[in-house]
Amino acid sequence: MRLLSFLHALGGPPVVLTGAGLSTDSGIPDYRGPHAPVRLPMTITEFRSGTVARQRYWARSHLGWQRMRDAVPNAGHRALAALQHRGAVAGIITQNVDGLDSAAGAAVIDLHGRLDRVLCLDCGQVTARAVLERRLTAANPGFGDDLPPEALQERPDGDVDLADTSGFTVVDCARCGGVLKPDVVFFGENVAAPLVARCYEMVDAAPGLLVVGSSLTVQSGLRFVRRTGRAGRPVAIVNRGATRGDEFASLLLATGASETLSELVDLACMRGDH
Repeated sequence: MRLLSFLHALGGPPVVLTGAGLSTDSGIPDYRGPHAPVRLPMTITEFRSGTVARQRYWARSHLGWQRMRDAVPNAGHRALAALQHRGAVAGIITQNVDGLDSAAGAAVIDLHGRLDRVLCLDCGQVTARAVLERRLTAANPGFGDDLPPEALQERPDGDVDLADTSGFTVVDCARCGGVLKPDVVFFGENVAAPLVARCYEMVDAAPGLLVVGSSLTVQSGLRFVRRTGRAGRPVAIVNRGATRGDEFASLLLATGASETLSELVDLACMRGDH
């Protein structure tokens, strides 16, 4: 297997950067794959613009969360966690917000945050998404119950495509009455500088970088590939389709994340690698 040979040639465990393609086998759509839905993601500017925008966001997210909440790690998540436990991975940075890497038992840096947490933009309190969902359900009894499942197109951000959200009631922070937002990085927001610095430190200390399931379209993930490639260290990319980081890659595999990582674990076990 070419990827196993690549990893052996590094002389040490790489850092792994994961993207939405790792979670498609868990039923979560990706952003730019061949079957990805057309989407207009809400920006942080729009979210902050007023109650109408937040009503639209939370109504769609409330219905979508019921599906996201029930998603479970797939073979790719489990294989990556197994590789980390074997010492074959130096660290994992995920661009995903679904929490499935962690649910599989991996220790990860959540670059873009987590959908299972909620942040108050006024007082800064972080609370569990489950708490907010109980409040939203109480404030909107029966919302969406009359809609057939096929009418709700699931989207990569854990929400659904819903045209009419005018009847949805948004709740505010229980502590200060402030504006609640999922604890994720919206389009137009920057990843916190200390978190970026932590990722750079980890990437710089590793002999190479392995990208799994990401088109590297957004700069927040692409920068680590560029930094590694420009430093002369190897980069391997496993992704169905071209990525913005292909020019920096010494190995490109147009294969699925789950099958590739699972095969890698199987081969490592057969060879007795640690």
